Amino acid sequence: MFREVVVTGIGVITPIGGNRDSFARALRSGGGGITAEDGDGLGVAGRAPSLDFGERLAALKLPQSIHSRAHKAGRRVPFSAQLSILTALEAWIHAFGPDEAASSELASLIVAGNNISPGYPYRMREKFTQALDLIPASYSLHFLDTDHVGILSEVLGVKGEGCTVGGASASGNMGILQAWRQVRHGIANTCLVVGAMTDLSPMELQAFRNAGALGGARFKAEPEQACRPFDRDREGFIYGQGSACLILESADSAKARGAKILGCVAGVATCLDANRLSHPSVEGEARAMRLALEQAGLPPKAVDYVNAHATSSIVGDEVEAKALKAVFGAHLSSVGVNATKGLTGHCLHAAGVVEAAAMLIQMNHQFLHPNLNLKHPVDAACGFVGSTAQRADIEVGMSNAFGFGGINTSLVIRRVRS
Repeated sequence: MFREVVVTGIGVITPIGGNRDSFARALRSGGGGITAEDGDGLGVAGRAPSLDFGERLAALKLPQSIHSRAHKAGRRVPFSAQLSILTALEAWIHAFGPDEAASSELASLIVAGNNISPGYPYRMREKFTQALDLIPASYSLHFLDTDHVGILSEVLGVKGEGCTVGGASASGNMGILQAWRQVRHGIANTCLVVGAMTDLSPMELQAFRNAGALGGARFKAEPEQACRPFDRDREGFIYGQGSACLILESADSAKARGAKILGCVAGVATCLDANRLSHPSVEGEARAMRLALEQAGLPPKAVDYVNAHATSSIVGDEVEAKALKAVFGAHLSSVGVNATKGLTGHCLHAAGVVEAAAMLIQMNHQFLHPNLNLKHPVDAACGFVGSTAQRADIEVGMSNAFGFGGINTSLVIRRVRS
């Protein structure tokens, strides 16, 4: 017998907010987080907010033993891993409160992302070229994606299953899918899924530029206008640094302990295009959406809102618009469609978790965040949200994530009324 899967905790750090509450305020106001700087090699990008790790830990008001473990585990790790710790702890507090015994409720954990931190070895190379002995022994752990798994399991005392799940830009949804399966099939009562911040180096960014995928050149003097999902003047995705965490739990477990349920994960699906390259497929994207709806037992007309993948890509946005029309038909004009990447930039591996968090926040507060810089839509048939937030009664939402190599994913979340 399959179990109903719900979300009981959210943690977020993005260019538009350093925690869940500030992220929610920025969604409502429509404030963007894209800036242009030359000193860090990122150019036009959504930068994660600067933070003092120790101060952020103190602000979470953790039980002393967990605070001590988190401080010890996180004070000398790469920035991406620090964000994983902070978002996981914020979600844990959100789900369970500051009860030390509750950490044992986290039966398993999944880190969404692969090749998470290429910027870390890039920066370490300078030490390597100076002298081999300058490379710290800890580098042998920190360059591995599984470092996030080990750190989080130590901080929260998780002794069940743990792994990383990759899927390029679909990694976040792939992580949610695996967590959903674990809880749904009774492998775990609870599963923590973290979308890890992708730490790119200038080398990866230049490769994306050379491939024509990365935007920002045209709007360097006005970086707040650079990320333009679904707009005819878009020129490519804008890199965003962010991390997010969701805690998935069986509905029975959540109800038994009186937890606030933020939403029900009704269906998640993934499918491939049999294509190793970067170009997307209308058929594959539409198939993923239909499979997710089928899994949820819902028709397309039940969907009130879509958080689109919408990276501001030249080809990708038009393909997704066509896929949405193929799935929703005439109902599409009644579906609110927005793109969180227009505010945060493309958070890559973390994007699916960041955007699922955005969907849950909007669902619980009954609004749709605006589409930033959407002045000339690629398709008037889509029910794009305008330049300001709008009130919305969201019962069912869908969040899409598509990755290079023909990876298509879609997530359906249903509102749970208290």
